[in-house]
Order: sequence, then C-alpha cells, then structure tokens
Amino acid sequence: MTNAFAFDTKSFDTAQLESVFFGPARAFAALSIDFTEKLVSAQLDATQAYADFSLAQLRSLVEVKDAEGLKSYLEGQQQVAKDLSERLKGDADKVVALQQDFIQEGQKLTEGSVQQAQQSLQQATETATQAVKEVAPKAKEASPKAK
Repeated sequence: MTNAFAFDTKSFDTAQLESVFFGPARAFAALSIDFTEKLVSAQLDATQAYADFSLAQLRSLVEVKDAEGLKSYLEGQQQVAKDLSERLKGDADKVVALQQDFIQEGQKLTEGSVQQAQQSLQQATETATQAVKEVAPKAKEASPKAK
C-alpha cells in the first residue's frame, strides 16, 4: 500500500531553506551592522568635534586678561552659538539620512524576501499538486473498494 503522505527527504533541498530564511536573515544582520557602524562613527566624529570646540572655548576664556578681552570674548559667543547650532543641525541631518537609508535598504530586503517566499510557495504548491495527481490513481487502485 502506498502512503500518500510519505515525505521524501531526498527531495528536500537545503538551498531552498537558505534562500527563504537564512539568506535574508544574514542580509538584514549585515545591513544592521553597517548601519550601526556608520551611526557610531558619526557619533564619535560629533563627540570629537564638540570636545575640541569646548576646549577651544575654555582656552579663549582663560586668555581673557582685561575688560576689553572679556568684551571681545562675549561678543564672539554669538558666532560660537551660531557655529554650534549649525554643527548640531548638520549632525542631526546626517543621522536622519543614515536612518532613511537603513529603512529603504530594509524595505528592499523585505520585498525581495517576500517575493522569494512567494516563489518558493508557488513551487511547493505545484510540486504537491503534481505529487497528488501521481499518487491519487495509485491510491484508488490500492484501496479495498476498488477491487
């Protein structure tokens, strides 16, 4: 008697498992690592720039020796505030751009994975339909009612 539900392990293809599950997971992990690396690099650059900026301001303050020097220092603070706000805006824009790139690339990976899964599901459905068509006549012949 033929078992219509027998699973042939020889036809099981690990490449399909790789392409549907592990490949996309690896690609997303690589994308996440790249994003994290770029974000950390941007944060380190910003931290270095802010530290240098702060130290330069402290050096300027230490060099104040009289009322004229203090007046000059305080007048320069407007330009310092402007420069700092521009730097902050630039850093924020950089982080936003990194996040947008990450989201776009993630969407591309997701769309590709969904398409791959749909193709695999279609192939599996076709294979199962063909197997049922092949097994059904044999099952009828083997059934006790057919004799």
